Amino acid sequence: MTPSDHAVISGRTVTASTVVAAPPADVFALLADPHRHHEFDGSGSVRAAVTGPHRLGLGDRFSMSMKIGLPYRVTSTVVEFEPDRRIAWCHFAKAVWRYELEPVGDDAGGGTRVTETFDYGRSRWARGMELVRFPQGNARSIRDTLRRLVAHFA
Repeated sequence: MTPSDHAVISGRTVTASTVVAAPPADVFALLADPHRHHEFDGSGSVRAAVTGPHRLGLGDRFSMSMKIGLPYRVTSTVVEFEPDRRIAWCHFAKAVWRYELEPVGDDAGGGTRVTETFDYGRSRWARGMELVRFPQGNARSIRDTLRRLVAHFA
């Protein structure tokens, strides 16, 4: 199972999907633990969770050690949460990173379709993100994240 070769940029969202060989509950458990985000991050910027629970819920906050050029720290808040189906978080820039999970195949465990979306439509810096081609970079990161999820559950 492989992710799509490219993410779709539409309006102010970047989206791609793939199917992983695991049930939604297993995929969700990984996504909902910020201490494990470095395991599947395709951007190469996530280093480690600095603060936060091991099982996120709606409204929870968590901080990550990041590095894009220089190291920094960012705090995000969970803004969407439906166990085993959807989780999303955003930080101060109001861009949202969302994962939606859908079971596929038969009851024997056909896997999970994972759709990752970067939605920067509410960010006050949306135009600036476009000028520096941030959505295109996110398209590559999403593709690589989905590939890492496939490998993780292979």
